[in-house]
Amino acid sequence: MMDRRFMRESARNFKPYYSPTSDGSLRLDTNTNVLGPNPAAMDALSDLSDAEINQYPNTYSADLRKVLAEFYGLDPNNFVTGSGSDEILDVLFKTFTDKGDRAVMPFPSYSIYDYFSELNGGVPVLIDLDEEFQLDVDSMLAAEGKIIIIPSPNNPTGNAFRRSDLVKIVEGTDVPVVIDEAYGEFHHESFIPLVRKYENLIVTRTFSKAYAMAGLRIGYCVCSPEIADMMTCIRIPYSLNMVSEKAAIAALRDQDFIRSSVDMVEKNMPMLVEGLEALGFKCYPSNANFVLARSPIDHKELVKGLKDRGIMIRDFGHRRLLENCVRFTIGTDEMNIRVIEACEELTR
Repeated sequence: MMDRRFMRESARNFKPYYSPTSDGSLRLDTNTNVLGPNPAAMDALSDLSDAEINQYPNTYSADLRKVLAEFYGLDPNNFVTGSGSDEILDVLFKTFTDKGDRAVMPFPSYSIYDYFSELNGGVPVLIDLDEEFQLDVDSMLAAEGKIIIIPSPNNPTGNAFRRSDLVKIVEGTDVPVVIDEAYGEFHHESFIPLVRKYENLIVTRTFSKAYAMAGLRIGYCVCSPEIADMMTCIRIPYSLNMVSEKAAIAALRDQDFIRSSVDMVEKNMPMLVEGLEALGFKCYPSNANFVLARSPIDHKELVKGLKDRGIMIRDFGHRRLLENCVRFTIGTDEMNIRVIEACEELTR
């Protein structure tokens, strides 16, 4: 009989990642762009007559790395691309950690970090955030990890970490420090320019959130050419397909949609927060396109009640430090009104 004895030992206790059935519901659970697909990307995808799909794509996405370099004022050798930033994270752990190595990360944060650490035989070291969801810098440095990874803005709490704290961590160690800026477009403050200054700094980004291209799976990191070369030796060749690369290049060259998406979030977040707080929710400050809120009723009851009304949000209420908390993606005016009215029905 085939059972988990045959699995890789480090993965035997793993469970499948969050994968709900939407049934046409309003998706406010994955923090994707509620304005719909990126128009520039869609235009690029509408004409694939020059796509030689009988051939392999460029091994390491040379065209996209060139356009990224132009966009950020860096060199193509500062970039590594992948199938979503999740692949980049996997490559980082495979590149810099061996079996038994410690990977330091804040808690709570993106659950995929400890997944990749354990999958690659490492030991995730979770350092609790303080009551304001800010970093314990001294404890993170004292943990003596082989790699440190920090999302800013943080998922699921939403807040960006203090810039001075992040700099202190980068300067306080010689191991790779990864700052995951998946929601960086919404924060207006990036560590990407500092890869010139700090040789151990790696910044990851994605086209899944502000760029509204989650289905095309495009991510990248920015780092020193030396780190990029090490990662390229580990990264799977051809992992980013030519269709996704073409769409990403078009989206980078047309920033109007990105600006309107960020503006929409900044305009509509206060409306959602005020509406939820009037119903007894405790909303936490956010620099991303979502808000974490502590529910006035049982989190499971709230999530189920909203799903029954065709609205999906993300439930974190079972996790330590996030007891009874849920996460809402910021929607349009109409979406926010629908959410608030449904929450009012459930909490009154």
